[in-house]
Amino acid sequence: MAADSFRITLAQLNPVAGDVAGNAAKVREARSKAAADGADLLVLPELFLAGAPPQQSILDAAFLSACRAAIEALARETADGGPAVLIGAPWLEDGKLYNAVALLDAGRVAATRLKINLPDDQKRSFTRGPAAGPVSVRGVRIGIAIGEDIWPERPGDENVVETLAETGAELVVVPAAACYVRGGGDRRLSAAVARVTESDLPLIWLNQTGGQVGQVFDGASFALNADLSVAAQLLAFVEDVTTLAWSRDADGWQGAGPVAKLIEGDEADYAARVLGLRDHVAKSGFDGVVLGLTASLDTALSLAIAVDALGPAKVRGVVLAGADMAAQAQEVAIAAAARLGVAAEVMPIAAAVAGFETILPGQLASGPHRALLAQVRATLLNALASLFGALALGTGEASKLQGDEIGRGFNLLADIPPAQLSRLAALRNRWQPADALGALGEVIAPDLICGD
Repeated sequence: MAADSFRITLAQLNPVAGDVAGNAAKVREARSKAAADGADLLVLPELFLAGAPPQQSILDAAFLSACRAAIEALARETADGGPAVLIGAPWLEDGKLYNAVALLDAGRVAATRLKINLPDDQKRSFTRGPAAGPVSVRGVRIGIAIGEDIWPERPGDENVVETLAETGAELVVVPAAACYVRGGGDRRLSAAVARVTESDLPLIWLNQTGGQVGQVFDGASFALNADLSVAAQLLAFVEDVTTLAWSRDADGWQGAGPVAKLIEGDEADYAARVLGLRDHVAKSGFDGVVLGLTASLDTALSLAIAVDALGPAKVRGVVLAGADMAAQAQEVAIAAAARLGVAAEVMPIAAAVAGFETILPGQLASGPHRALLAQVRATLLNALASLFGALALGTGEASKLQGDEIGRGFNLLADIPPAQLSRLAALRNRWQPADALGALGEVIAPDLICGD
């Protein structure tokens, strides 16, 4: 008998790349909540068990075996009669590796579905899957489209949702791992609206959240009814496990859940950097961050983001004082740190610079000399970071700390246009993300913003 009600729990979670056991523990915790909510199905994001984006580990046989063993263990636990589980994972089948989701129900792997429209970065690792029809959960036919499967934009892409509708799907579920891009939410929503309009089926988009190996996944999961009304909207940049109630009448399935207001524009850009830094520090095992202090807006904004991400106790500031930095500039840098509750110290770099100059057979011109000072500061900052077990933060496009260029470096502002820096600083003085750990109010000196 067909069901007239159905409850789906969306687990918008933050996995750790490569941590199969830890990610499986998150599944179990989410399933307990889903069971308490009376859910029929728990949905996890794309590649959740391995943690997106896929790393080199997915090509390792031992890692793939660990993923399969974890899936089978989770499947056995569904013999308790609780919610079925739809989980993303790498899936090795007949010598080919797929980006898959597995349906776990009644103590077994009841079905798998494979991603079809692979983006370029996934084509290097995964094989394109074949088209397939819906899966059945508690008498409801669930169509599964994975991430980019809902936007057939390039030659050779398939309209996966159209196929699902033609083969009897009643609801479309889209486990995804989409990175934050400014304005990217509009693109997702437009793709979802197009697929709902074509298929006349409700669609649920579940996205991963969290920072991962230099990328930020923004969550912001949502559900649309067949009439294009919003059934649910989850917040961006936070974990959320929410159960949506669906009911069927003569017009089909209608969903109901929370509809949150999303931040966007500069607020979303700022929140993405806070989350990205917080997770980079935590997932990489650093104890905090260290950054060189200057009398610049770049420094003040980087300090604000770091404190909002980690709290002032885990942020260390150092003025790497040289002949090119006046005493007044040092005072401004220290004051910028004090506004955010960050302890600062002054470390002269004259001896290090003199060591280089002693080796050189001649005197450097002004341009190369400035470059030498920048290199000395970057080297010392990374050395301090190593001593403190911390991450070295760069503070602008001119910084020598450009990600992999120096092993412990991380530049918060590398991709921010100069015109946006003042906007973000002014924004932070009147607003901060809901989970920020820094103080409220004017934490960046207004004269730094106006003088930029």
